[in-house]
Amino acid sequence: MNFEAPVAFLLQADLWETLQQNGPLENFVLVVLVCFSVFSWTVIFSKWNALSGARKTNSRFLRAFRKATGLEAVVALSENFRPSPLVSVFDFGYEEVERQVKRRGSITNRAALERALQLGVSEELAKLERNMGTLATTASVSPFIGLLGTVLGIIKAFMALSQQGSTSLRTVGPGIALALVATAVGLFAAIPAAIFYNFFGHKIKEIGARMDDFALEFLNLTERNFGE
Repeated sequence: MNFEAPVAFLLQADLWETLQQNGPLENFVLVVLVCFSVFSWTVIFSKWNALSGARKTNSRFLRAFRKATGLEAVVALSENFRPSPLVSVFDFGYEEVERQVKRRGSITNRAALERALQLGVSEELAKLERNMGTLATTASVSPFIGLLGTVLGIIKAFMALSQQGSTSLRTVGPGIALALVATAVGLFAAIPAAIFYNFFGHKIKEIGARMDDFALEFLNLTERNFGE
């Protein structure tokens, strides 16, 4: 069997020729897959920058927080680390501390302060996880969309084969090769999305654990400064 014909066809054919030989439904499948790939790569680059920036500013803010003697000193320097998720968690906690101290001069409701810190952690995690669904959807759906395009292309190729009355691979090979392009494009969109979804998920869990630890450090500093 000669497999050189479909391979040579794919190597020689450019994108425009491929789109011209495909039907409208097959082209629609390819366009959908390309859109999924573009969206996922946009999310990948933006998420990479966001998580890298968050980790760096978290480390810098945490060092400054541990050197500070009180919450007022942290407030003064927190603006320098504003992109840090830890700064947002600090803001939630500090607002609750201010409310309690203004009323009674000390921290009298530790549970309320813990809830405020947890709200800050949850809000920052929601921001970090934003658009992660795009990667999950691309990773799970793109292979099936590509398979659909391949099935449609193979059906079209065999229908053309029955009309021509020829059974040679040279006749049907280019059509099947075109059909397999959809599967290749689907995998090209899905594989990076799956890899980075898992990678970013692990990084977000690390940042979430760091925020939980910071909340405990905040409680300790608060009790040393305002505890009864």
